[in-house]
Amino acid sequence: MGSTDHGCKRSLSWLPVLCAALVSAPALAEVQNNPGHDRPGLGFTPAVLQAGDFTLEQGLPGWSRADGVSQYSADTLLRLGVGHALELQLGTGWNRLKESGSTTTGRYDTSLAVKFAPKTTGDVSWGLLGSVEFTDGAQAFRAERTQYLLGASVSWQRSENHALGLYLEAAHGDSDNQMLAVNSSHALTETLNMYVEAAAQHLGGIGHGSMGGAGLAWQVTPRVQLDIGVRHRLGGHADTWQGGAGFSVYFGD
Repeated sequence: MGSTDHGCKRSLSWLPVLCAALVSAPALAEVQNNPGHDRPGLGFTPAVLQAGDFTLEQGLPGWSRADGVSQYSADTLLRLGVGHALELQLGTGWNRLKESGSTTTGRYDTSLAVKFAPKTTGDVSWGLLGSVEFTDGAQAFRAERTQYLLGASVSWQRSENHALGLYLEAAHGDSDNQMLAVNSSHALTETLNMYVEAAAQHLGGIGHGSMGGAGLAWQVTPRVQLDIGVRHRLGGHADTWQGGAGFSVYFGD
């Protein structure tokens, strides 16, 4: 393997140590206000952090494959509650693209988002998210134009152990894409949650496609969640496979 592959191994060598530290970390007093994490799965949780609270959500990394090309993405998302049902999000990440005869690595573009989700006391919750993705990544992964995205998420808590979700997304700028996704989540235990999801998408200049997937989220402590998931193309124009694992850490009351 070339030097790029050795660099990748070195950059990920800290992951087992970090995961062990997260699993063994104490809860650090009771957590009352964690509204949930945006990982895993498509879309986002229709709830925001309280003012001053923040969350780190990290891919370990994710992986996708289409037309013989594999891409590994270690995405990072920072969420900060600002009050008034609003939350700020800052995202970026690292990419490794492997295709026949070549491997390319580099950071992808930075995104800045605002999420709005009003507090609800019923079974249905909803939220909106608007983001802008700048063209500041490595040359191989940089978009040609600034990308704007608007997403909407709705969740229906049907029972204590079962919830249904709907997510809609439209992006405009470097490409014009739309997505509609539905999901069903089931609490297997007090700390282990399973979900299944399906999505239909339209990629500007490419065409329509669909995907289906499933995953698990494990609440290791009230502050730390580990997750794993996979998706497969059902038809049309979509990645043959998508998958990955990650963790989320909540810093708040």
